[in-house]
Amino acid sequence: MSKNHQHNHRHEKDDNEIGKSLIAEEKNNERRTTRNLNKLWIWLGVLVLVALLLWWIFVIGAAGMSDIDNNGV
Repeated sequence: MSKNHQHNHRHEKDDNEIGKSLIAEEKNNERRTTRNLNKLWIWLGVLVLVALLLWWIFVIGAAGMSDIDNNGV
């Protein structure tokens, strides 16, 4: 095998490893992005549930207060 052929083979191997590392890095970035997006959706769901709970408590309280007013009259 000539030196030039060995040299070219080494470059192909390096290029292949660089390609694999870029693919792996892209997959990691995609996983990180997905993980962050999932966290955002979870927090949005928590905020919606808290808002519904507060609204429900307010409605129950308002209904309770109107019952007291009606019974007092």
